[in-house]
Amino acid sequence: MKIVITESPTKATTISQFLEDEFEVVSCQGHIRDLPKGKLGLDIEDNFKPQYVIPTKKRKLVNQLKKKCEKAEKVILAADEDREGEAIAWHLKQVLGKDKKENFFSRIAFHEVTPQAVKESLKHPREIDLNLVFAQQARRGLDRLVGYELSPLLWEKVASRLSAGRVQSPALRLIVEREEEREKFKPQEYWTLSVLFDTNPAFEAELKKINNIPISKNLSEKDIKEIIEDIKNRPLKIKKIEEKINRLKPPAPFITSSLQIEANRKLGFTAKRTMAIAQRLYEGLPLKNKKSFGLITYLRTDSPALSQIFVENAGKYIKKEFGEEYFEPKIYKTKSTLAQEAHEGIRPTDLDYTPEKVKPYLKKDEFALYELIFKRALASLMSPAKINITKINLEISGKKHYLFRSQKQTVVFPGYLALYEEKQKNSFFPKLNEGENLSVKKITPSQHFTEPPARYNDASLIKKLTQLQIGRPSTYVPIIKTLEERNYVKRENGYLKPQEIGKKVNLILINHFPNIVDYSFTAKLESDLDKIAEGKEKYENVLKDFYFPFKEILERERKNVPSFKKKPIPLEEDCPECGAKLAIKTGRFGEFIACSNFPKCRYSRSLETYGKCPKCGKGEIVKKMNKRKQEFYACNRWPLCHYIGDSPQKSTSANPHQ
Repeated sequence: MKIVITESPTKATTISQFLEDEFEVVSCQGHIRDLPKGKLGLDIEDNFKPQYVIPTKKRKLVNQLKKKCEKAEKVILAADEDREGEAIAWHLKQVLGKDKKENFFSRIAFHEVTPQAVKESLKHPREIDLNLVFAQQARRGLDRLVGYELSPLLWEKVASRLSAGRVQSPALRLIVEREEEREKFKPQEYWTLSVLFDTNPAFEAELKKINNIPISKNLSEKDIKEIIEDIKNRPLKIKKIEEKINRLKPPAPFITSSLQIEANRKLGFTAKRTMAIAQRLYEGLPLKNKKSFGLITYLRTDSPALSQIFVENAGKYIKKEFGEEYFEPKIYKTKSTLAQEAHEGIRPTDLDYTPEKVKPYLKKDEFALYELIFKRALASLMSPAKINITKINLEISGKKHYLFRSQKQTVVFPGYLALYEEKQKNSFFPKLNEGENLSVKKITPSQHFTEPPARYNDASLIKKLTQLQIGRPSTYVPIIKTLEERNYVKRENGYLKPQEIGKKVNLILINHFPNIVDYSFTAKLESDLDKIAEGKEKYENVLKDFYFPFKEILERERKNVPSFKKKPIPLEEDCPECGAKLAIKTGRFGEFIACSNFPKCRYSRSLETYGKCPKCGKGEIVKKMNKRKQEFYACNRWPLCHYIGDSPQKSTSANPHQ
């Protein structure tokens, strides 16, 4: 029996349907080893050698895998083809049979979970790429050094269970600085002026220049009134009519960041939701005859490249559905100098599985994302749209010379827009000639106010991190998730708003550990990781160059960092569990009431109460939060009383801490 090990149970199920009985496909459920939780886990004196351990929750699974390997004739490691996947494969080999003969283990990789791709990969096994493993180890090591050394300082100076991170902290800085811009912003009033012409059809033009000087957002209401007095009851003369054809190029195939940005913009999905759905589409979903099939290629990629086979198949599809003139193949290459291992862009694996054909088998959000990916990949290989732009300049002179402008566009040839609609509206002018005078039907002044820069949402934050060359396809979702879990930011109408505790942490990092939040420094570390993956840099050198200067700054600044911790405010009330006095304390989620005898007594409750518990009559109803960050209302005598609900009035009897 040959054992195929992959990291995901779903992926294992899909692959097992493609292979003969001589193969058994099992899942290791992600990493089977990691750095220990209770200590640094890096031997600094021995070139930062990692001290890996098997987590308790993985020991049973590892023992099961060992037993399977003992009976197997061969073990095939089929984790994803990126740094994390390569590290998973390496750890499996180290744990399951380091003493086995060399050809007992083989490594296969594929970019799509389809019968053809999996079977083809089995024909071309390879060795584990140790450079990719070292790059993953370096990333994990850097994150551990920052977190392990810096987080305790934040616990001491701000609140418990906080963290700083190599990529997380620059992302927090971006969000906090944007909020500071918004707080300092003062709206400025400005006015614009448009005229409606008495033509058929009527059209509008907007004031653009005064005495040949372009206007900006600087006209006051007084200015506008003077202009209206100067031009009212007089026609405007057409100075120039310009027409030109614009070629609107199709967008490139999706990479991880652009998929997250577009899914947020078009579908309203958070980055986390997008990646969860894409993971299901990649690993395989039951389709016809309940057989699973991977619908898209690998979802964590920096490269928009497309395989030649896909381009050829896409050409046939486009010509058949739209016509010969709609197909215009292109070669897409990554613009990023920091692109990870060679992957394709995110595309459908089989064009026979059109969105409409698979719709009955997909959930609503799965269908929406698959349709977006399907159309984007095809559109990237279609002809540019041709847009006819007509621009009319009109002039009038009084005390001053005024230039008004109007612009309309029509789609001459839709090209890729026939498939990937970008809301191009056709609009037309009446028949007009240069030198013609047009009567004004209406003059409309409009008041405006400048607006502050918008807070970051998932899409704009990922776009900014990508521009700064910070983070990787696999890190964007964890970054945002961690910021939310630490209560550094909260979502307000889909936007990320920094909380007070996030602002305090950012202030400490900027004032005392500027490298940790420096954008170029973080981008350089990402570049160093890439060099390790390419075999151009050594793991230990990157960690040395980072750690020793960082440690020196940490020791120097430890005594200089001010404390933001509020002292507990004693209350006269006794703790209902141990009898000690209660106090108002401050944690990462704000103020709360807790026992002064902590940690011996762990009684706590919300500062705000919502009346007596209707179940036991002794406790108070308070607001709490479970492990999934969902708020609920419960009796503060839990577990003695199991009253809970999603509002102070609605209740059930259950365990709220699940």
